[in-house]
Amino acid sequence: METLPESNPRPIGRYFALPLAGASVFLMAANGGLNLIVKLFLRAEGAPPIVVGAVTSVSAAGVILGSLAWGRLADRRERRPLLFATVLGAVGAIGVLILLPPPWLVIGSVFVRTVMWMGFSTVTMAIVSGASAVARRGRNLSYVTSARSLGFALGAIASGYVLERFGFRGGFAVMAILPLLGIGFLFLLPAGEAAPAPVMRRGSWRLAFSSGLVDLYLSTILRQMAIHGAFSLLPIYMAALGIPPIQMGLVTALNTLTQVGALIGFGRLADRIGRRRIFMLGFALSALTPCVFAFARHAAGMAAGYGILGLSFSSLYIGSAAHIGDRVPEERQGAMLGLYETSRGIGGLVGPLLAGAITPVLGYTGMFFTMAGIAGVGFLVMFIRREYGRMGGDDGRAGV
Repeated sequence: METLPESNPRPIGRYFALPLAGASVFLMAANGGLNLIVKLFLRAEGAPPIVVGAVTSVSAAGVILGSLAWGRLADRRERRPLLFATVLGAVGAIGVLILLPPPWLVIGSVFVRTVMWMGFSTVTMAIVSGASAVARRGRNLSYVTSARSLGFALGAIASGYVLERFGFRGGFAVMAILPLLGIGFLFLLPAGEAAPAPVMRRGSWRLAFSSGLVDLYLSTILRQMAIHGAFSLLPIYMAALGIPPIQMGLVTALNTLTQVGALIGFGRLADRIGRRRIFMLGFALSALTPCVFAFARHAAGMAAGYGILGLSFSSLYIGSAAHIGDRVPEERQGAMLGLYETSRGIGGLVGPLLAGAITPVLGYTGMFFTMAGIAGVGFLVMFIRREYGRMGGDDGRAGV
């Protein structure tokens, strides 16, 4: 049986990754389902468009706050109780919706749920990354990330049926039950979790500089600005092209469905050919994606764009997460992976605002090419960066 080095005698990461992947499917299914049901509920309650649109902005704010706060906690507290706390917190935030509250409380529920989801995600990645040998870190992380994509896709696909069958109150109840079902997988986690780390004086950004990760974070901000900016207006763009709603649903599902298999594949490749090659591919595909949307004039073209988007996310995320795990000590992985999620959240917050501001001036085509240019800058930053971290190797392969 494969084991970790004697300095880290805990079970290999796979034994942590598989139960956490099972729990992730249920938690993300709830998130995927609520993504549609919440917005339809707000519209049914007569909420103005600005309130409905605030769901996206509030979610981005929750990503930033949740990833920072839970990342630090993951390095200073025992991680297993944090997992239970985040799941139960998410259940509570969803359970409030069963009362069919006013819009302002719905927005608050979205924020709390996002903070809890980011906590579960950040703590999960820190546990799996820290428990994995370098040679298996990519594939172990891919089990969890692929499960998240699968759960989100299943929830999104089922949300319409759940809403039609049970209505808003019943739909919210079903989505609150799903995370509770996932808790059972947490009891399957093996013993032997790392002890909480002592409080360190060195801040996360200082560690990012010393570990050679700051350029990755900055490039990720640019990538997220570009993708979220283009993504925010795609439904309106597809409607302007005359694409029927049923085709829109099928097309948008390709992004998440592509991720399910791609994350597993890129996780294995990251362990074989190196992290840098994988996340550089993700940055390159991210610059290509808005260009595909700019030239698309029918559902098939949009489908190609969403498929490339799924590949870009998969290669970028799994390669970056494994790279971060290679370059920082185990006791700081929660904070540094949380900082990575924060950089994603910052880009996701700014990108839609920028896209909305320039589209009336440049049109959709101009907006898409602008977003491609921003993503291209992110690629160039990584291409010309110089390594100056504490580890000499870059690709994270076993034996390197």
